Amino acid sequence: MNHTVREKPKLLARVRRIRGQLEGIERALEAEKRSAEVLHQIVAARGALTGLMREVMEGHINSHIANPQDPGDGTREQGAAELIAILRSYMK
Repeated sequence: MNHTVREKPKLLARVRRIRGQLEGIERALEAEKRSAEVLHQIVAARGALTGLMREVMEGHINSHIANPQDPGDGTREQGAAELIAILRSYMK
C-alpha cells in the first residue's frame, strides 16, 4: 500500500490547515492589515507547507528507496529518480 494512502487522513488534515492559513492571509490582505502581520502569516503557511513536503518526502524515501516492499511501486532506482526530479524542480 502506498504511503500516502496509509497516511491519507493525517495528510489531508495538514492540507486543510494550510488552506485555512492561506485563507487567513487573504483575509488579512482584504482587511488591509499591517505588512508585518501578513508576513508572519506567510511565514507560518510556508513552514506548514514545508512540513507537509518533509513528511511526504520521508514516506517516499522509506517506502520507495530505503525499504520498498510493494513490487507494484517500482524499483529503488525509480524511487530515487523520482525524488531527484522533484528536488531539482523544487530547488530551481
